[in-house]
Amino acid sequence: MQAIIFCGIQASGKSTYYQRHFFNSHVRISMDLLRTRNRERLFLEACLKSQMRFVVDNTNPTKNDRAKYISMAQQARYEVIGYYFESTSSDAVKRNSQRSGRFLVPLKGIYGTNKRLEPPVLSEGFSKLYIVRLLPSGEYDVRLADGNEDK
Repeated sequence: MQAIIFCGIQASGKSTYYQRHFFNSHVRISMDLLRTRNRERLFLEACLKSQMRFVVDNTNPTKNDRAKYISMAQQARYEVIGYYFESTSSDAVKRNSQRSGRFLVPLKGIYGTNKRLEPPVLSEGFSKLYIVRLLPSGEYDVRLADGNEDK
């Protein structure tokens, strides 16, 4: 089974990438949807117990934030793949300005997450790690991070 962990500041393209590439194959675990850590935990445990493939679609800015998902997935014998959505805070603010309602992120949230951001590394427990950039065209540039072997 496969666990995918997204990492990146708000408005870096994570949820759109999920919709385009994983919607039909992986359950989405997101605080945007679940709203509480208790619901998130229950949902994650259900995926692990039922051997469902899943994507954790949260900012996960620090190694510590990612560690709990990686550990739980590894214990359940999942392949853990990371996707790091590289973005500048200024690009994220521009994309965010096109959002409305509950999808609009307060600017202090974007800047605060960017300040805490620790880019992921393969040695955190990922079997593969991808670097993703959202291009001005709306397409994605996806490449394996250094240290990966294309399997």
